[in-house]
Amino acid sequence: MGRRQARETALQALFQIDVGKIEPDFAIHNTAREFGSGPEELAFAQQLVKGTLEHMQEIDELISQVSKDWQLNRMANVDRNIIRLALYEMKFRDDIPASVSVNEAVELAKIFGGADSGRFVNGILGKFVSVE
Repeated sequence: MGRRQARETALQALFQIDVGKIEPDFAIHNTAREFGSGPEELAFAQQLVKGTLEHMQEIDELISQVSKDWQLNRMANVDRNIIRLALYEMKFRDDIPASVSVNEAVELAKIFGGADSGRFVNGILGKFVSVE
């Protein structure tokens, strides 16, 4: 699975950190163990989580700018963290094409979110891409 599995691990860890106030290293390692992530997936997941957390304020400001109808705290927890993860990749990772980040985010939303999560995530990220 590779990077998809790493993104799933990163999302689960970000969710735990956001909602459960779990310590980042604990959340990453526990989730990686649960998913059976290998060393490469774990390393990529750690980069994603730590990078997202490091740039969280800027990422949340970007989300707020493009989601005028949805306040950040009113978004579903899963959707919010998927969007954060994707925006981290899009804004701070030159090695990942924006189209890949959007596609992966939509897939994560379909797996972990609600019935409309895929469309919602795609809509928010699409607005961000059109702003850039």
